[in-house]
Amino acid sequence: MQKWSIDMKKKPELLCPAGDMEKLKMAVLYGADAVYLAGTSFGMRSFTGNFTAEELPEAVRFAHSHGVRVHAAVNTMPRNNEAAQLPEYLRSLDAAGVDALILADLGVFTMAGKFAPNCERHVSTQQSIGNYACAQAWYDLGAQRVVLARELSLAEIREIREKTPPQLEIETFCHGAMCVSYSGRCLLSNYMTGRDSNRGACAQPCRYQYALMEEKRPGEYFPVFEDEKGTYIMNSRDMCMIDHLDDLMAAGVDCLKIEGRAKSAYYAAIVTGAYRHCLDAVAAGEPLDPVWRDEVEHISHRHYSTGFFYGQPGQYYEDARYLRDWQICAVVTDCTPDGVATMSLRNKFAAGDEVEIVGPDTRPFSVTVPVTLPLVVDESGEVHTGSAEIINASTGDVIVSSVSISTKNGWQLVPYTTDMAHAKVDAKQLGFKINDSVTTKTGDAETFSLTSPWTIAENGKLPLSYDAVVSAVSQPVTEQDVLSVV
Repeated sequence: MQKWSIDMKKKPELLCPAGDMEKLKMAVLYGADAVYLAGTSFGMRSFTGNFTAEELPEAVRFAHSHGVRVHAAVNTMPRNNEAAQLPEYLRSLDAAGVDALILADLGVFTMAGKFAPNCERHVSTQQSIGNYACAQAWYDLGAQRVVLARELSLAEIREIREKTPPQLEIETFCHGAMCVSYSGRCLLSNYMTGRDSNRGACAQPCRYQYALMEEKRPGEYFPVFEDEKGTYIMNSRDMCMIDHLDDLMAAGVDCLKIEGRAKSAYYAAIVTGAYRHCLDAVAAGEPLDPVWRDEVEHISHRHYSTGFFYGQPGQYYEDARYLRDWQICAVVTDCTPDGVATMSLRNKFAAGDEVEIVGPDTRPFSVTVPVTLPLVVDESGEVHTGSAEIINASTGDVIVSSVSISTKNGWQLVPYTTDMAHAKVDAKQLGFKINDSVTTKTGDAETFSLTSPWTIAENGKLPLSYDAVVSAVSQPVTEQDVLSVV
């Protein structure tokens, strides 16, 4: 058996999930080298959005415009009544410009070579490729890449790499959910619910909590304990290899794949961004910034393990729930040159909450949500103000000793005591008084000290009563024109 050398300096392709157009855009913008998706047929994730015949070419165009490859999953095991649909479907993927097809069935693999000649053929992990002989056989049949079984160790992967031609690309998973069954080939869901896991409709019965019922004692349930920790005997952990990318590179893999087409756009963005930065750092010989390891804890996940790469991953028996300590509160849809953002709200948040700001090529950082104090000014110069509150979401008292105010559209802050009678019309001067504390400085974004600091108790609220004085205006001014942020 010939052995081949391993290029340990080669940076693997980062392949990321794209369950629908929003997830695809997040994966692309946050640093994927390639994305994998599926049409509405023959894909192993029936319950994600997927892409219609009209959406698929648009998805390919968007990815290609950013230099990102597109892999399409055609990895179910079709039945006789579906075989006739495959030629036209494969032709449509080829015409859309898809770069590679992920295939699991030998018949579909052969048909893809005929009806999608411009697409590379990659062999899915559903084929359970676990040795170099199997990998070589698929290469001899025309495969450009094999996606290895998730049950392999790093040593086994390295041996496969050493004993197969370098022209055969090797892909392995590095992050995401794992299946209790061998390479995801499971009959539990089909048997128990009629939903076939091998056709993309798994009900995940391995996550259920099971009990034992004796035949002559119907209705009496006895807990099944694998050990003292609990009863979820088939519940697998999620994989996370972000701390071990150097070992994966040393094993000679050509592509690292993130699981998760059925997961959220937030997941696609955060995990892609974290692995992008860490993979680049490892390839450059730089230390990993711990902020990216922390980021993969923010997305919804089950307890992590390192898969089978270093031995048995172990199972988590206490429950099958996801860890969801973080949630996305809003998505920025637009931002003005002066930094005022328009956001699409996803979950409620309030002034005083601490939120994390994330974005493509942005190191995550936290900010405290400010209070907004909208003003409406009519033609006479009368100011309509209101009230607001600061919420202390922390576990201790908060002392506010100074307040910063900013305005937009050219409005200038002046002391509240300024005599506006002599100001020019439309001079855009604005003075604030909050809880009887009066501004003393001028400028576009100024801070004034409080003579009596405000104390906000643990999990408490501070009501704000504010008043303002402005220069005369020639037409009404809406709250969108003058928006003060505290």
